[in-house]
Amino acid sequence: MENEVKAKSKFWKGVLVGSLVTAFVGLIIVGIAAGINLIGQTVMDNQAQIQMAEEEEETENLDLGRVNQKIETLEQLVDRYFLFDENVDQEQMEAGIYKGMLAGLEDPYTIYYTREEYESLTEETEGVYCGIGVLVSQNISSGLITAIRVFQGSPAEEAGMKKGDILYKVGDVETGEMELDVLVQQEIRGEEGTYVDITVIRDGEMVDLHIQRRIVEVTTVESQMLEDQIGYIMVTQFELVTGDQFKAAVDELEKQGMKGLIIDLRDNPGGVLDAVIEMAAYILPEDKMEGTIVSTSDKNGIGDRYYSKDGKIRFKSASGQIDPRYPKEDGHQVELPIVVLMNGNSASASEVLAGALRDYGSAKLVGTTSFGKGIVQSVIQLEDGSAIKMTTSHYYTPGGVDLHKKGLEPDVEVEQEIPEDLKGAFEIPLDRDNQVKKAIEVLKEAY
Repeated sequence: MENEVKAKSKFWKGVLVGSLVTAFVGLIIVGIAAGINLIGQTVMDNQAQIQMAEEEEETENLDLGRVNQKIETLEQLVDRYFLFDENVDQEQMEAGIYKGMLAGLEDPYTIYYTREEYESLTEETEGVYCGIGVLVSQNISSGLITAIRVFQGSPAEEAGMKKGDILYKVGDVETGEMELDVLVQQEIRGEEGTYVDITVIRDGEMVDLHIQRRIVEVTTVESQMLEDQIGYIMVTQFELVTGDQFKAAVDELEKQGMKGLIIDLRDNPGGVLDAVIEMAAYILPEDKMEGTIVSTSDKNGIGDRYYSKDGKIRFKSASGQIDPRYPKEDGHQVELPIVVLMNGNSASASEVLAGALRDYGSAKLVGTTSFGKGIVQSVIQLEDGSAIKMTTSHYYTPGGVDLHKKGLEPDVEVEQEIPEDLKGAFEIPLDRDNQVKKAIEVLKEAY
């Protein structure tokens, strides 16, 4: 019991500081690598998957000869003195060296993946999962993993998990001991019909949950018409299916005579770049789309730019790189008042969309300051099948804003107020959501 109390105390340390990484608990078709990352070949959280050979040259900043000598000394000491030498896994020891080297950079988003870990993270996301149906985030500094969305009808909801629960253990594994994406892939996801035991901390108490893994199909976009012909679209995350779902929702609301639009990005941690670019282009008028939707810049000032021109979404790289997904057709615009709802969990891809719409004067931001994830990670695969995810660039809104660690400040700031009788409820009805009400007020003023 005393050990549990100590572990619990350590678990809570730093809960309000650091950075978030996110992963959707469940997918086996596509693994979203943890991290509210930005640019990627297919998935923003998987990044460009650059193929390259391992280089074996010494740098002037690292004496590899001295390092190798010390490693040999440590290996000899392990052979001679380590009590549990029968349990030594040489591959695991080697992986630990690489993981430790990158950890020495003190960048929470730069990570080494073994071949097995990387293979589990490079499947494509189609919005269908075999898991428990929870969107989680991790505080990098403290290691705390929090459920930021429990999907309705999911195994997790049926087992009693709630938004705000802190995941303490998965089986016998303490969550702070593993990278979030690896924890999700190797411990939480699994074969359909099997069970996973998760211990969460809720209101300072530990709660044990026995959750069945099932196929979970997630709708990333939900929409409806509110009072006074105001359209409402909630985007929970950005996946390959999100762009088409969003465009279909906009089309349906326009058919119903929509006069204003609320795009709810609260608690949306990011995801697929393609979806963000398509959604921004679908909303912004063509005459405004001569400019940039999002751009990046590396340590040498070289970067990429996504923009729209002549009815097509385009990509241009200062390095000469070609993205075969572009150009893409785009011939739509929404010339109505728009409000984007956001909060401190709106990150990365959410900030790309919100920043683009505001910079071009097409939307007002309502809520609280967004998370502030403005750096790009690239995944570099090595010859032996292992890989590293490394921070390589900053990204910028069309107006050139670098929002990293700052976030986007709302045009109209309003904290969410939870009615007393709804505390602990699954969700707040829109007609009782004070932030939604404020968004409606802002739209009516713009009519």
